[in-house]
Amino acid sequence: MKLLGITGGIGSGKSYVSRLLSEHWGIPVYDCDAAAKRLEEDDAQLRSALTQLAGPQVYDAEGHLQRRVLAAYIFGDATHAQAVNALVHPAVRRDLEQWLARQTAPLAAVESAILFESGFHEGLDATLCVEAPTQTRLRRAMQRDGATQAQVEARMAHQKAEQRQRADYIVTNDSEGCDTLLPQLRHVVSELLHEEK
Repeated sequence: MKLLGITGGIGSGKSYVSRLLSEHWGIPVYDCDAAAKRLEEDDAQLRSALTQLAGPQVYDAEGHLQRRVLAAYIFGDATHAQAVNALVHPAVRRDLEQWLARQTAPLAAVESAILFESGFHEGLDATLCVEAPTQTRLRRAMQRDGATQAQVEARMAHQKAEQRQRADYIVTNDSEGCDTLLPQLRHVVSELLHEEK
């Protein structure tokens, strides 16, 4: 089985690309961000570690993660994000390895906004960066998250430009439909499934 990593900045359309890969080629996709959120709620070991790190108020009485409390902790000190990531990333990697062991498709994908920064690109056969014009990304993120332009721009400023430089493939998602995107993805899938490396 070959593994493709999918990354890109906020509003670029990573999830849309993942959905197209799944719908058109039957490629199973592991969403690292969704997995992290699930594990922060369900993984007892991770919950305990986050509680020790950020304090008991990080979970409410029913055991639900208080994301605003965790965010306040993360942004409270430059070292806090690294400390949280040092707990979350290994939990996601363990979950990913279990997920991969269940897959039988010739090609599977791993979607992560921080594919390179987290080290999740290691062991993959190829990486794909989804790009879109800045104004398109702004509009998508503002509509999706109900955020202001300033909030989205601040998040965009934090994301790394290295995604484009390090990716094996770059696809442009600049339209609302999939007419221009599908041929680009078809090329990537064809190369990965038929090209001997």
